[in-house]
Amino acid sequence: MASKNESSQASTLVIGLGRFGSAVAATLDRLGQEILVLEKNPATVEKWAGRIPLVEGDATSPEVLNQVGASDFTTAVVGVGSSLEASALITANLVDLKKVQIWAKATSREHGRILRRIGAHHVVYPEFDAGQRTAHLVGGRMLDYIELERDGFAVVKMLPPREIQGFTIGESEVQTKYGVRIIGVMSPGQQFEYATETTLVGSNDILIVSGDSELLDAFGRRP
Repeated sequence: MASKNESSQASTLVIGLGRFGSAVAATLDRLGQEILVLEKNPATVEKWAGRIPLVEGDATSPEVLNQVGASDFTTAVVGVGSSLEASALITANLVDLKKVQIWAKATSREHGRILRRIGAHHVVYPEFDAGQRTAHLVGGRMLDYIELERDGFAVVKMLPPREIQGFTIGESEVQTKYGVRIIGVMSPGQQFEYATETTLVGSNDILIVSGDSELLDAFGRRP
């Protein structure tokens, strides 16, 4: 087991190297953030050794968290989701540290409610969110979809419906007719531009559109 970590501000402890945890850890490391990963599976530790800062240990044990200096980190990401018991124990151990902001993975709504009741500050649903995002993209003009509030405000990247191609945003009256707002236009070979009433929409342009998620869905499925 590693000695007490001497991490300072803006440091993250990632617990668990499954698909979610490894993606978080690898991305933070690539961005130059200070991280440490805690993983209990020896085979997984061996696989990742030398690629990211990593120690072997079981985070369901408060003693292990103390040994890696978990209380010195500003943020902890609980990537353990397959075992509800382990996820809950790890989250509870981190809550006891009081200073750490906790992001915890949940595999179901019930799981998420338990983690929030224990004290997790943020709960994420990777599988659900990926499935929901795919559902918005399938069968329409959307190329990307980001929901900023669940069942609420969203921002999408999409191809323009035929009815607004060749018209300015003011002429097409998108906001009045469909309740969504075109906030930017990307033309082929050109840099992103914030949209104005005089921005002309071409057939090969890509639009950045914001608004209510249901209204965006309807707009994105127009021919």
